Amino acid sequence: MHDKMALRIVQNGLITLKDCVVEEKDRLEHANSFKDTAKVLRMTRAGVAWLAVGCARGAYENALQYTTKRKQFGKPIASFQLIQNHLVEMLSNLTAMQTMVYRLSELQDLGQLQDEHASIAKVFCSLRTRDVVSRAREVMGGNGILLEYNVARFVADAEAIYSYEGTKEINSLIVGRAITGFSAFV
Repeated sequence: MHDKMALRIVQNGLITLKDCVVEEKDRLEHANSFKDTAKVLRMTRAGVAWLAVGCARGAYENALQYTTKRKQFGKPIASFQLIQNHLVEMLSNLTAMQTMVYRLSELQDLGQLQDEHASIAKVFCSLRTRDVVSRAREVMGGNGILLEYNVARFVADAEAIYSYEGTKEINSLIVGRAITGFSAFV
């Protein structure tokens, strides 16, 4: 798709099929219901949680590098208390996200990954990524809105990740059903 502002690496496309007949031999095996589709969504949501971690890590590393080189009042802005606080908050979020997706991958390797595991990781990581990139933009001050400092790309990607593979609300309903035993959607 042309003119994408975010997730440009993802190869999206619009495919429209009308009056399409697929012979039985050409159909996907074992894909008979939405339950089968949900298995795919579980894996892609786990992948989006990892994608959020990558976006947050890129924003954090970019901000850290910027703050150690940018000088104000004769010293790097990384030496200022409030800048250090933002960097610590960013690293805390990033570390929590990395720990969560690592555990998600362990569950996948054990064959124990459930919908709610992928959904909670997707919700948490996409929310924390938004916070990390917001702080990255903030520590850069006015330069944070300039394309040459790269943070705008992270901001755009974080916004796309937030709704990619199911919104926060849909994923929250999946987790809510798992922890309460009640489905809020039917």
